[in-house]
Amino acid sequence: MEKIYYDNQYLKEFTAEIVDIKDFDNKFHVTLDKTAFFPGGGGQSCDLGTLEDQKILDVYEKEDVIYHVVEKKPIKIHRVKCEIDWERRLDGMHQHLGQHVLSGTFFNLFNANTFAIHLGSDISSVDIYGVFTEDQIREAERLANKAIGEAIPVESFVPTKAELKKLSLRRALPNTAEDIRVVKIGNFDINACCGLHPASTQDLRLIKIKKFEKHKEGTRIEFLAGKRAVSDSFKKDEFQNSICKYLNCNENEAINGIKNLNESLREANENNKSLNILLAKYQVKEILDNAVKVNNIRIIKEIFDDENLKYVNNLTSKLVENQNTIALMAIKSDDKVNLIFACSKDVKDVKMNDLLKDAISLIDGKGGGSPLQAQGAGKNNANLESALDYAVNKIKQTLN
Repeated sequence: MEKIYYDNQYLKEFTAEIVDIKDFDNKFHVTLDKTAFFPGGGGQSCDLGTLEDQKILDVYEKEDVIYHVVEKKPIKIHRVKCEIDWERRLDGMHQHLGQHVLSGTFFNLFNANTFAIHLGSDISSVDIYGVFTEDQIREAERLANKAIGEAIPVESFVPTKAELKKLSLRRALPNTAEDIRVVKIGNFDINACCGLHPASTQDLRLIKIKKFEKHKEGTRIEFLAGKRAVSDSFKKDEFQNSICKYLNCNENEAINGIKNLNESLREANENNKSLNILLAKYQVKEILDNAVKVNNIRIIKEIFDDENLKYVNNLTSKLVENQNTIALMAIKSDDKVNLIFACSKDVKDVKMNDLLKDAISLIDGKGGGSPLQAQGAGKNNANLESALDYAVNKIKQTLN
């Protein structure tokens, strides 16, 4: 089988002869006399595409034979038209070369080598020995993009064993008896790799480091390259422009605008907190005055529409600071009901957790707590009044 993907990594379409078809697990594994479909390797995913009118589900290599997996058995076997999913191939080459450029960058700047890579469908990463500062990471990013601008040629070849010994590879050679393919980026980087790469660093257009963090014995660096990095740059521009438009400022003033907005929000929250405390004091007095009394125990039943849960919790706590008080509180919204049942410490005969457990079942809810306070949530808004009336009646029965 002729493997033409190394000879011309930019070939998108070709014709081939089918030489064999194997049936495994209701899928058909097709071998061709030649193929431009890369079976994956060096951390890079395999190519996909079409074989005549069929989508290729997988491409893999086994014992030096490349198989193309399709759903149906091909009928045509001569001059079969094959087409590569070019967006997938190009993205894979961009991320892989981006990794080589970043690995070479850290090696050239800090003599720090790579110990692992991951080329993902959304974001890729390279793990570098050592721990780096923000300034060092950005220095590496600048050098990587400088290498892109210099349009350094990228070569992929299989040297003889004698030639291989003379090459100063960045990492140790893999332990294999098979031929070793080498990728050389001018004088910038050289390393063993069986993946596919663009012919020039210029094809990458941009490398963007998105995130870095300590990982095992080094630093994991997440990055985007090629079209992914360019698309990310456009998104950042849109995001920045939206913020500036919202704040009515230019990009240089955006940070101060956000700081001022944050300070205004903090002041508003403080004022709101003070007002809520004041409001709660008035509400506590009003609610206590309107409470039903049974054997000197005040029973409070209140329903709030779309009120803040934290506020009602605080209000409930204020109510049960008063002696001989039981508070049955509910917050109703469009899709659920929150129940908060609480009592003062001197109420011994009624247990809030037991009361809530029975009442909340009437609104298809669940909850729990202690004898002094319990809470939960349910979905049946229509049955809320019945649930609270049930709880009030049960308290009355217990107290009487």
